[in-house]
Amino acid sequence: MVEEVPIIDFSAYGLSQPQDGFSRAELATLVHTQTNKQTNSGCFPNPGSARMGEEILIIDFSAYGLSQPQDGASYARMGEEIPIIDFSAYGLSQPQGGASRAELAALAQSLTHTLSTVGFAYLTHVGISQQEVDELFEVSDRFFDLPVEVKEKYRRPSDGSRGRHGWVAIERERVAADRPGDLKEAFNMLPPLPPEQTWPSELPELEKVGLKFFDKCVQLTLRILEVMAIGLDVPDIPGFLDVHRSMGKGRNSSLLRPLRYPPVPDRVKERQIRCGEHTDYGSITLLWQDGAPGLEIQTLTHQWVPVPPIPDTVVVNIGDMMQCWSGDRLRSTPHRVVLPEEEKWRKVPRRSIPFFVHPDDDALLTCLDGSDKYPPMTAEEHLKNFASKIYSDLPTAFGKTN
Repeated sequence: MVEEVPIIDFSAYGLSQPQDGFSRAELATLVHTQTNKQTNSGCFPNPGSARMGEEILIIDFSAYGLSQPQDGASYARMGEEIPIIDFSAYGLSQPQGGASRAELAALAQSLTHTLSTVGFAYLTHVGISQQEVDELFEVSDRFFDLPVEVKEKYRRPSDGSRGRHGWVAIERERVAADRPGDLKEAFNMLPPLPPEQTWPSELPELEKVGLKFFDKCVQLTLRILEVMAIGLDVPDIPGFLDVHRSMGKGRNSSLLRPLRYPPVPDRVKERQIRCGEHTDYGSITLLWQDGAPGLEIQTLTHQWVPVPPIPDTVVVNIGDMMQCWSGDRLRSTPHRVVLPEEEKWRKVPRRSIPFFVHPDDDALLTCLDGSDKYPPMTAEEHLKNFASKIYSDLPTAFGKTN
């Protein structure tokens, strides 16, 4: 029982706050946490006896108290908007069967609740080291620093039928149709490669480091999906995982994509940002950030709030396929990357490493809850349908943009 009892921060509605000094979201989160945990454990927590992260994360709302300036409220409330969840019970440093049922159940409850409300979460202790992340950042920088004429040899084909692997130039993509081209460049890693595509011979380390990191992402993805399946009460968890088994092996569109956003130029086109507003259209996305700010998510009240980089964490978010698959139980949240306001951040590049997870191309997606909210279709049909509707006049990952 000691392991089952969580710690809950009541500062959002403590006596130091005015009677109406909390948001509806704050109170709802607090009520959900308290009632679920009292039901499961039969008691409220003893702060000295809980294993944090396994049961539910500590949510500290005190940052939105009266001591905080009003203009800092959105940033301060990130603890409410995007929780930090300790994934150590099932991280890659643990053996496949090393977590107990209680640990997995608690982790599943925390993660599923977060992804059904916010759609984004920070995970810690996932088993991919900062050294591994930095290694991919470093070798990707070396590729992006190559002359344009060299990078052009490895340009991603504009015809999506010939694969999506390769370099994407700055402003080549436009995720939001009402904005100019995105201020970013990328290198798509989508193994196995078709015969006509290659890795850069000028930088063989990119293939070695990229494939190693891709494999670690696949391993972590399958564990996260398993935890999500537990939280969603999926009756056939092995089957749910099996439709992702071709990642990096065959007909599957999962994609590792190191990105670099250049320093902000002196002249920027009207409404141009680093990456326009969008939702991801796969199952889930894993995202590693460097220290530069810019990523924002849109809340249910249509406010944009930052997703600040937190060392030694990976951000996980829901994609459109998973929202449909879950019958809207999980939330695919709009997000974007804006231009920084502080001069020091405008003068330096921003880097990130997303891993976009997709089911196998021939996987038939039907609502897991048995409902008919969305018609059954394969993952490939879903992706093509989405791209044709949203990006009909743009170059995306399916021959048009990602």
